[in-house]
Amino acid sequence: MTLRQLTLDTVRLTELAAIAASRYMGWGDKNAADQAAVDAMRDMFSYVPVDATVVIGEGEKDRAPMLYIGEKVGTGEGPKVDVAVDPLEGTTIVARGGSGALCVLAMGPEGSFLHAPDVYMMKLAVGPDARGAIDLNDDFATNVKRAAEAKDKPLESFTCVLLDRARNEELIETLRSLHCRIKLIDHGDVSASLATCLPESGIDMLAGIGNSAEGVLSAAAMQCFGGDFQTRFNPIGDRQFERLDKMGIDDFEKIYSVDELASGDDILFACTGVTDGDFLDGVRYDGKEIITHSMVLRSSRGTRRVIRGYHSEEEKFKGTGDAPLFSRY
Repeated sequence: MTLRQLTLDTVRLTELAAIAASRYMGWGDKNAADQAAVDAMRDMFSYVPVDATVVIGEGEKDRAPMLYIGEKVGTGEGPKVDVAVDPLEGTTIVARGGSGALCVLAMGPEGSFLHAPDVYMMKLAVGPDARGAIDLNDDFATNVKRAAEAKDKPLESFTCVLLDRARNEELIETLRSLHCRIKLIDHGDVSASLATCLPESGIDMLAGIGNSAEGVLSAAAMQCFGGDFQTRFNPIGDRQFERLDKMGIDDFEKIYSVDELASGDDILFACTGVTDGDFLDGVRYDGKEIITHSMVLRSSRGTRRVIRGYHSEEEKFKGTGDAPLFSRY
């Protein structure tokens, strides 16, 4: 069994998590949506022929039943792999019935992903046409100008997306001074990173401070697309400094390249839309079938597959063997 042979299994994991979470769209209960995605993904993992360890997840073991860092998933047979996962990126988006929520997972051989604690990172992401144009050693304005030049775009047409947070206000003001176009989002910077690699999205750069888990997942996607991604730890608050100290990280000036965040030439990345977004549709219900829209990437070949899944509600997602899976969804 090779990772290439696990491509469809990877998509099944995100599809079923997305279906489960989508039941809670607009209900105002982000925790229920997140838990449904976690339960569906964990159940499906029990049928995937891998010996897998979650290295990027939702906290430590004491936060179970989330998919926690260090959790073993899969059948225990097959290739040894590391997993980076966000069962539901955009819990609040789903709770509010907003746009752009995804279920996201990356898988690679052992050692593929940076074991990053749950802290903030400064991030810069651009697509393949601006690879090599970013460097966090330089000021933000210089990075924007170089990326715009690499993409052969005037600054007035250059679009940067950032999380709408006070911690990103200085970057926003810099973009305004350069007369760039700005898109502010409430959640979902993995989706925004992916958008920089898709010309139809109209997004040229992602910038700003966000969570480390999303940073590693974004880097995995960038390895598959050939985009560029850089981060630097940017802890806020005593608890985040303590997490870094626990892992022996004390160099907050170190810049992590895309290759350090997600290394190797055999990474699988999959995502499924939960609610409608810039490049993936959300889960749809037509009365007889549930329709999903997913993307799966593979770094070794640079392939990108966009998949429409049609799932029978009557079958209740029967699994292997006699026991039905996901009947509660």
